[in-house]
Amino acid sequence: MKEKIHKYDFKEGLPQEFEIIDFNFLFHEFSEEIKKPHRAEFYQILWFQKGSPTHLVDFNPVKIQPNSLLFINKNSVQLFDYKTKFQGKAILFTDSFFCKTETDTQFLRSSILFNDLLSVSQIQIPNTSSIITSIFQFLESELKNSKDEYQSEILRNSLHNFLLHSERERRKQDFIAIKKDAYLEETLLFKTLLDTHFIHHKKVSFYAQKMNLTSKRLNQATSKIFGKTPKNIIDDRVLLESKRLLAHTNESIKEIAFSLGFEEPTNFIKYFKKHTGKTPVEFKSKFTLA
Repeated sequence: MKEKIHKYDFKEGLPQEFEIIDFNFLFHEFSEEIKKPHRAEFYQILWFQKGSPTHLVDFNPVKIQPNSLLFINKNSVQLFDYKTKFQGKAILFTDSFFCKTETDTQFLRSSILFNDLLSVSQIQIPNTSSIITSIFQFLESELKNSKDEYQSEILRNSLHNFLLHSERERRKQDFIAIKKDAYLEETLLFKTLLDTHFIHHKKVSFYAQKMNLTSKRLNQATSKIFGKTPKNIIDDRVLLESKRLLAHTNESIKEIAFSLGFEEPTNFIKYFKKHTGKTPVEFKSKFTLA
């Protein structure tokens, strides 16, 4: 049987697609699952209350400080540090829970917490009396109430405030700001579309057309924000997914090539070596499945 990167959907049967869970429960109920690379179809805010583990997010090791928050975008491949003792809690929520209007969708898409273009967002909670801690505790308290016609909106509004206060704090802590303008908005939309369509569409013209832009304009936007062309960014996204599958699954090169939209495995091998200097087999040999 081929081992794959397990993808988790939100738990069924909850009153709403919003949940707060303790790390102890997570390690008790899903000990084997979280010891392996996995991804989720929902957003995660991890509050590491005690301990200093190293959390792996898409090949980026993030050294955690006690009493800090880590913001994990949906579909990121992550791996918990099960060799280090730590305590904490996690907020889990979906697009369908948070995004009731186009404004909500725009907020999540442009938030530096889940879309920091330069790193994985982590903030240190200032102190135990922080407003961030207070809102977290309120969310926990509200979840214990029986669901009524008000609960979902109360949770959503409180989560929105939690994210706003977190973003304010993030900007105070070693954050490199990118000026908000049309170029940034276009680049973020391009990345959103790319995550959805990169397997079957690897040409810049497809994304420019979806965005009602010329390829030249899209090039101007990504070049200003990233210093990269749209083609470079498409290649980066394909290569990231390639590395995820090569490093964290037992799928064959042929299976990976087809799953990424390549018509022939040889095309994938040439593509991968052109951009990384290594063959898929050479890259894969560096990793051992957990």
